[in-house]
Amino acid sequence: MYKLLSIILLVVVVAVGFSNATRSFNTPSKNVERLTTDDREKNVDLDLCPMCINEAVAAINVILNAILDEGILADCNKLCSIVANKSSSFIGTMCDLACDALGIDEFIHFIIAADPDPIWYCEIARLCPINDNGDAKFVKFSVLPSTGPQGTTFVIDCSFKSLNGTGTSMLRLDITDPTNETDSNDFLIEAKKPGTYSEKIGLKTLTALNCDPTKRICDSFLVGTYNVTAQFCNGECDSHHPHSGNYDLGKASFTVTKKK
Repeated sequence: MYKLLSIILLVVVVAVGFSNATRSFNTPSKNVERLTTDDREKNVDLDLCPMCINEAVAAINVILNAILDEGILADCNKLCSIVANKSSSFIGTMCDLACDALGIDEFIHFIIAADPDPIWYCEIARLCPINDNGDAKFVKFSVLPSTGPQGTTFVIDCSFKSLNGTGTSMLRLDITDPTNETDSNDFLIEAKKPGTYSEKIGLKTLTALNCDPTKRICDSFLVGTYNVTAQFCNGECDSHHPHSGNYDLGKASFTVTKKK
């Protein structure tokens, strides 16, 4: 069985070149800025969750490399000790907790499947709260102003209300430009107690969407109508792992005019 898993691992590594295992999370484009922060007194109290989320993709890469370097090991303790030595004690602890929860065979299967889901990984490691009975609905979903010249900062209001609280969640914001190109941005929403929450995202239109002016010359922000779609999800949006699903969907639009 381990020989078969080793062969699968090598095939996956060669085929995807680690690209799937290194995808970003919670890293918005240069034009997008989260204007509100988590309301700490209303959050489910587990401060290690965002730290785990931020480290999860790196942790999965380290574990994958450890398996490549050492071969598939017989138990969680041996694997995660190597991972800790190659990275940090925190990543080693993340490895231990997730591996112990799944068992060594299932854990290795998850790692070599090149299907990292940072939220689910941190949930099974018991570092992020789970709430499968949670809910959330947008109480506002709009863009202000609805029209503005190039250089305007548009504010996307994604405020929401929860009756039963939420699990560890994601807000996925897709912005489609006049040429039908879409820029996608993911934001972690920590688990919430029941209540109403303000969530606002700023979109700067000084330079072209998703262009880094520190690296190259950026064109002006395109003139035209932009469509905005927001998914509010329990767990990671579009994940097939447990404790995942959709809470609500919001749609709006705004128009950028030529700067005078």
